[in-house]
Amino acid sequence: MIDKIKEYIGVAQSFSTENKEELEAFRIKFLGKKGVLNDFFAEFKNVPNDQKKEFGQVINALKNAAEEKVKSIVEALESKEETKGIFGDLTRAAEPVIVGSRHPISIVKNQIIDIFANIGFNVSEGPEIEDDWHNFTALNLPEYHPARDMQDTFFIQTNPDVLLRTHTSSVQVRYMENHKPPIRTISPGRVFRNEAISSRSHCIFHQVEGLYIDKDVSFADLKQTLLYFTKEMFGKSKIRLRPSYFPFTEPSAEIDIYWGLKTETDYRITKGTGWLEIGGCGMVDPNVLKNCDINPDEYNGFAFGMGVERIAMLLYQIGDIRMFYENDVRFLEQFKANI
Repeated sequence: MIDKIKEYIGVAQSFSTENKEELEAFRIKFLGKKGVLNDFFAEFKNVPNDQKKEFGQVINALKNAAEEKVKSIVEALESKEETKGIFGDLTRAAEPVIVGSRHPISIVKNQIIDIFANIGFNVSEGPEIEDDWHNFTALNLPEYHPARDMQDTFFIQTNPDVLLRTHTSSVQVRYMENHKPPIRTISPGRVFRNEAISSRSHCIFHQVEGLYIDKDVSFADLKQTLLYFTKEMFGKSKIRLRPSYFPFTEPSAEIDIYWGLKTETDYRITKGTGWLEIGGCGMVDPNVLKNCDINPDEYNGFAFGMGVERIAMLLYQIGDIRMFYENDVRFLEQFKANI
């Protein structure tokens, strides 16, 4: 009887199939209620006492062999079906892919870069941790100049000559030091000012500043450049330049566009005037050119600057600047269509 059981063990171990019906027949033959295992268990009572231990061990070996064989074949068949279901059915719908979105600041910055690239402006970048010379002194803001108070600055405590840049004009200084005219560049980047955070202001924000240095550059060239930009960016064809003061330009002006008064929102954001300030500009001060080793008797030029967040708030009607920095997915998902 023991030898017969061992023969069945060999049969179970050598069994192989890729057919579910054959596997089920094998399972019933060995593990079913009327299978060979039940028959051998029924014979257990007739086995002599001195053989019962060996008889029980052999029956358990047969049971384990049959169960393991059924389990391994089932797993193999299921794995083959799963692979075929995923890779074999070309009509099967694809898994949904979650599409990310660009940050609105990146979207607007890239739009500005593209607009100015169309009229020959390249992109220049510089360090966010800057020295006093490039951030202030070279821009006609010597030490103790009262205009320095216009920008509340983050200084590095261990070195008062090192600071977080307050504007990207420092990049323009570095560019003029390393390039000779004609110069036509824009400098996008992050800047820092020690200001209270509110819905309209932040201690971190982004600027895009432009610089054009060449012979016989006029204020009319500046105005036409800004008019081209506002038409491309906002679809607005009416601007005005209000006299203002910036230490590194002379004359200087604030840039306003006529936003209109068609809606209640227009009244709110323009305070009922229809005009909206978007940046500052002016002709580069001769002292700045001298500081960068450019002869002001031979060359002149203009500069302008604008805040990226302010433009994004206008384009997308965003009422709180803090939303740009909170990384709220619900907010960012609204810009998927602008990738």
